[in-house]
This record gives sequence, structure tokens and C-alpha cells, in this order.
Amino acid sequence: MYLFILPVKTYAKNNKFLLLMEALQYPIGRFEAQPDYTPDMLQGFIKDIGYLPALVEIAVQHLDEYQLQTPYRHEGWTVAQVVHHLADSHMNGYTRMKLALTEELPVIKPYDEAAWAMLPDVKHTPINMSVTLLHALHTRWVNLMKHLSAADWERRFVHPANGTQFNLKTHAANYAWHGKHHLEHILRLKERMDW
Repeated sequence: MYLFILPVKTYAKNNKFLLLMEALQYPIGRFEAQPDYTPDMLQGFIKDIGYLPALVEIAVQHLDEYQLQTPYRHEGWTVAQVVHHLADSHMNGYTRMKLALTEELPVIKPYDEAAWAMLPDVKHTPINMSVTLLHALHTRWVNLMKHLSAADWERRFVHPANGTQFNLKTHAANYAWHGKHHLEHILRLKERMDW
């Protein structure tokens, strides 16, 4: 039984339902960019990104197929989709960082996360492939970030949706948050379901 799937009518008159849905979707809160980040904060982001693959691997290692196909919230992705999404998203994040380091203000290519989560590779690829991919990708990414200069961290890319520029410090902060955000989806589902 899914304890988190509740009829909307039951709680529509009550803000508790909206708070519950927000907590399920954003268990560690929404990402909030800071005006700047210290070198110590950047080192923390690098560590968070570096540890993520092992933490995801531990979180999913004993889950069976039924559990992997369970959504973490009503109308949310399954655990398997979350793991594959992490690989997809972080490949894009790594590429965006490399583009910013090698081009002047590159315009990045957004992608439809929800559509990617429905593609056949997500449905037919065991999650251990994406966990392995995360391990390899994050090793490369961490090795890149550990050797960036202060000037490198200030390099930027442009998001075409609204022309906003993001420096690599904010980008690292966002992806450190992103990994923890999705890891927490899995961990809280396991807790709710007593797995």
C-alpha cells in the first residue's frame, strides 16, 4: 500500500495536502542559488558530487524489481527512473561545465527530462548500468573540478530559456543539491515503505 498516494479531494481544502506534496517532491527543499560561494563551499560540493554514486548504489542495492518500479510519490518517477535520470542529468551537467571551460559563454542545450525518463533505454536497462556510469562520470567530474582555478570557477554558460548566465560555482552547487535531492527521494520512499 502506498501511504503517500491520497485522493486530492480529501485534502483540497487543506494546505496540509499541498505541504505534503511539496515535501514529497522537494524533500530537502528547492535549490536556492547564493550570490557567491567560498572555496570551502566549493570543496563541499565536490565531495557531495564525488560521494553520490556510492550513496545511490547503497540505497538501491537490495531493492527488488517491484520496489525499483515503485514511484517515490504520486505521479512521480519510479526508483529506477530516478537512478537513470541521475545519470542523464549529470552527463548533461558535466558536459555543460566542459563547454563553459572551453568556449566563451556557450548557450547550453536543455533537454526534456520527463521525456528522457520514458525512453526505452530507461525501461530496458538495469539500474546497475546507470550506477556504474555515475561512478565513472563522477570520477571524471571530480577530477576536473579539483583542478579548476578561481578564474575557471567564474566561467559561465547561458541557459536559452531566459538568457540567464550561470557561473560554474552555482552550477556545482546546483548539482551537489540535485544529487542529494534525488537520493533523498529514494531514501524516504524506503523509509515510508519500511523496506
